[in-house]
Parts: sequence; structure tokens; C-alpha cells
Amino acid sequence: MSAQLEQQVGHFRQWRDGIIAAIDAYQSWLDSTGEVDAQLSLRLFDLVESLKKDRLVLAFVAEFSRGKTELINALFFSDFRQRLLPSDVGRTTMCPTEIYYDPEEAPCIRLLPIETRYREESIAALKRQPVEWSRIRLNLDSHQEMQEAMRTVAQKKTVPMSEARAMGLWDDNDPGLKDMVNPDGTVDIPAWRHALINYPHPLLKSGLVILDTPGLNALGTEPELTLSMIPNAHAALFLLAMDTGVTKSDLDIWHKYIQKFVPHRLAVLNKVDILWDDLKPWEQIQLSVQHQLNDTARLLELPLGNVLAVSAQKALLARVRGDEALLRKSGIQAVEAMLAEHIIPAKQEILRASVLKEIGAMVETSGKSVHSQLAAVRHELKELASLTGKNRAVIKKLLDKVQADKMLYEQTVKSFNVTRGVITQQGRALMASLDRDRLDEMLAKSRAAIEGSWTTGGLLRSMQSLFGQATQQFERIHHHAGQIKGLVDAAYRRFHEQHGFELLFPPPLGLERAKQGLQNLAQQTAEFCDDPLNVMTEKHFLIRKFYAGLVASAQQVFAQARAESESWLRASLSPLIRQIQDYKVQIDQRVATVKQIHDNTDTLEERINELLREQERLLGQSEVIEGIRSKISAPPPACPVKAA
Repeated sequence: MSAQLEQQVGHFRQWRDGIIAAIDAYQSWLDSTGEVDAQLSLRLFDLVESLKKDRLVLAFVAEFSRGKTELINALFFSDFRQRLLPSDVGRTTMCPTEIYYDPEEAPCIRLLPIETRYREESIAALKRQPVEWSRIRLNLDSHQEMQEAMRTVAQKKTVPMSEARAMGLWDDNDPGLKDMVNPDGTVDIPAWRHALINYPHPLLKSGLVILDTPGLNALGTEPELTLSMIPNAHAALFLLAMDTGVTKSDLDIWHKYIQKFVPHRLAVLNKVDILWDDLKPWEQIQLSVQHQLNDTARLLELPLGNVLAVSAQKALLARVRGDEALLRKSGIQAVEAMLAEHIIPAKQEILRASVLKEIGAMVETSGKSVHSQLAAVRHELKELASLTGKNRAVIKKLLDKVQADKMLYEQTVKSFNVTRGVITQQGRALMASLDRDRLDEMLAKSRAAIEGSWTTGGLLRSMQSLFGQATQQFERIHHHAGQIKGLVDAAYRRFHEQHGFELLFPPPLGLERAKQGLQNLAQQTAEFCDDPLNVMTEKHFLIRKFYAGLVASAQQVFAQARAESESWLRASLSPLIRQIQDYKVQIDQRVATVKQIHDNTDTLEERINELLREQERLLGQSEVIEGIRSKISAPPPACPVKAA
């Protein structure tokens, strides 16, 4: 593991801890000013917990025998001074493997039996059922025991071909499965459906999660992997072989599962040492490497800087032996630099945007509330200073004006309460359209249709019908939400125009991520249904598995939209309500003050002194809230890279 990568991940963790500290400071500020309520406290608590548990997922994707596992060993586990994850000729990653760190669990490997493919539960659902997993404890003090434990991930089992077919792991029309067949006609299949490795590595402790995926055939048989796990990764490292370049199966994986679905993509041409030839000049070898890099960038439609050449095996060997020259030659440092300088900072920016979306408007509203109070105090100070030495008639005239302002304000509040009632009613209707029961009812009808379909065409039509209904429902929800937002915007404008409130804007309604997720699912469904192999062959098991994955992903998208809408409805009027409350306090105080002065001019100086003290207090509050606002909204600072 390079010092640069370790420093960047450590810097990321420090930055994240600083954001958490700023949110805690905001909670304390709210407590001290009496502006917090139970619901707001819960939102802040949930935000802090989500930041603490946030993960940066790197997916390693490739066809078989491209060296994914060896690259993971070289990048993250070379400090172990051995090959931690099993890596050999042929297929070593037999099932999707997630490597992470959970301090609440002892280091271990959890393995999901392949037989769970007979059932309809998703992997995500089975993760919540510990009894379904085999568990192997990791002895960190024994290299031999660690290697033996890790080898279990690559275990196979021999079953009759009929059993492999029943689990969707055998297709008579797929020539790529021939090497699974034994002389007696039985078939070798993975022993495990999914693996979870909890390992206390420094980078994993900082929130990194590594997703090691199997090749094309396995990707196609586990739709959940391609519908949600890979698309939810922050970045994908796509491995190719330097000697073959981009093959047809590589392109299939790239187009179907990565290109349009993962935000950050790197292509890594592995096994560059194949081109190392002592009989050729190094410059000529580099020309060959550059030619392959250029071709790969063109075929994958990637910037040339996102295509790298590496020898994972030589990089691991160099780190084990402490050979700096071989390490530089291996190219691994360029991969680490790309992760450190681009992928991790991009993740920081996503996290910052998420925090701003959740509480940025709240902090901004708090700051504007303090500024509004300061402005009111200064206005009253100026008003009272002008009364010094004036007679009761002048003071009476001011009192009449302030009371008239109060009456006009109360009329506007009555109008606002009517609007607020309409918005609340519309909000309930919006949440009803996002209700889980309504979605489940739609899915149940679709399930009945698909269970009644015995042909491949019928199954595919049922899936397309389901997705059409889901898309229409989401469009109705999006339109309804837009109408509510129009009512909210009008309420803000009215108080600005009639009472001179600072023009605030409600927090944005962020359904874009859910909408993009639904669009991705639509595209994946269309591609699946248009694939000739799926249309021409009777792949009932695979299609049903894809359907189950589609349902689970659609539920996730609607749950996300439901959470976003609920959060927005709670927060949409908060800035305006805060303004209204502040204004009420201020105008009530002005009326009371002017009345007192009208009745007894001796109270004038006393009130001026009170206002001066209040001004100092508000200036202190303004400084604190500005520090919090700056902390959560400022772009993350660059990592100061130390000299090696």
C-alpha cells in the first residue's frame, strides 16, 4: 500500500470527522439557543450516524483470469508479506466477495451457500439473516491459517448437471461453460453464492469496501450484482489482459454492467510484464504498451488518463521483497495515484454535497435568522435613539404605526396558515402515492402475471409491463411533487413582497438520484429483454432471477424517493416558519417597548442598553454559525502529501 494512498484515505477520514464535529457543534448551538426539537435532533443524529458508516466502494470487474484478485492483493494487502487472497491460474473468484471492516464484529469470513439460489430472497435480504451464512473466524496471528481460511472463498462443489441447471448455473447453449463439465457428466459449480470478509486493514477501517466480482458468466447469473451492487459502487476498476487487449467478452461486460452505470471508471491493463523482453529496448516495449493503452481508451471510450498498465504480480512481489526498482516498473504506483488524487476526492465531494443537501438549508436558515434578529435590534436601536427628547405625541404616532404593522402581519399569517394546510394535505397525498403497500400491490399483480407466463416471451413482456407501470407511477409522483413545490415557492414570495422578509428559497426536492436509478433500471431491463440469447432460449430460471433483482431494485428506488420526499416535506417550510416566528417575536417586542416608552419615557435608556447587550450576544451567535456553515460548505482541502 503506497504512502500516498494511505495519506489520502487518512486525510479523507480526518475531513469526515471534521464534518461530523461541525454537525455536533450545530446541535449544541441549537440547544443553546432553544431552537431544537425532537424531530430535528433525530435528523442530525441520523446524519452523523450515516457519515460514520459511510463507505467508499471500489468494484473490481473483469472476465475470468484477468488478475483482479492479484491486483487487490498488491494494492491493499501487500503489508501481509504474502498473497492474502487466493490467486492462481483459472477462476479463483468463484463468487462475489465484499471485503470491509466492521468493528462490531470479530474478523471473519461469512459465506452464503450456493443452494440459497433455489429461494427468492435477495442477497441484501439474506445479509440480515446471520443463520443462513457459514462463518469462519480469522486468526490474524497465523499466516497459514489466514491463507487456509481465504482459500475457502474459491471452493467448488460437484453436482449433477440437472442440479446446476435448476440453480441457473448451467445453460446448454453457452459454450463458455464447457470447462465446468467433468468426465462423468457432473458439473463443478461455486460452493458459495456470496462472501463477506471482515478484515481490520487500515484502509478498510477508514471506510473503504472492496467488491471483487467473478467473470461474465457469473455476473449474468446473479442479477442483483449487476442491478444494484456494481451500480452502487463509487468507482469500478475494469481489468483487461495486456496481451489480448479488449476482447469481445470484455466489451460485453463493459457495455452491460459498467460504462453507463458507474460514475468513476478506470481500465487497468494487467500482466504488462508479458511484454518485458530483455532482447528489446525498453523504449520499444513502452511504444507497444502505449499502443495498447490508446486502443483500449478508444474502444472503451475513456480518457487516455483513465487507462493504466500494470503488473499486479510483479507489484506484489516487489512489495514483499522491498524491491523499489521493480515496484516502479510494475506501474502499480500510477493506479494508486489515480485512486488517491481523483477517486477519493470525488467521493469527498459527493459526501459534502449530501451533507449540504440534508442540513445546508437548515444552517443557512439559522444564520439568516440571527442576521434578521440583528437587523431588527439595530432598527429598534435607531428607532429609539430618534425618540430621545421627543414628546408623547411623536411616540404615540410611532406606536400607531407599529400596531398597524402587527395587524397587517397577523392577516398575512392567517393566509399563510391556509396555504400551509393545503401544502400539508398535498404532502399527505404525495406520501400515499409512495406508500410501500401501494408499490407492493403493483408488484403482486406483476408477480401473478409472471408466474402465469410459461414462455420466455411472456416472462419478458411481464417484466417490461412492470417497469412501464413503475415508470408511470414515478412520473406522476414527480409531477405532484412539482405542484407542491410551486405552492411553497409562492408562500416565500408573498412574505418577501408584503413584509420585506429576506427572500429565501426552500431546500431543493432531490428526486434526481431516484429518477436516475429508475432510468438505469429501465435501460438494464431493455437490454436484458433485447438480448437475443434471452429471447431465443428458455432461460426461465435466469429471467425469474433477473425479475426478482428488478423488483428488489425498484423497491430500493421507491424507498429512496419516499425518504427524500418525506425529508423535503418536513424541511420545505422550515426557513419561512422560522422567519415568521422571528418576526412575531420582534414585532411583539417593538409594540411592548413603544408602549412602555409612551407610558414612561424613563424606560427608553434602559431599553437601549438591553438592545446593545442583545446585539453583542447575536454577534457571537453569528460568528459561531458562520464557522459551522463554512465548515460544511467549503470544498475539501487538498491532501498535503508527505515526502516518502
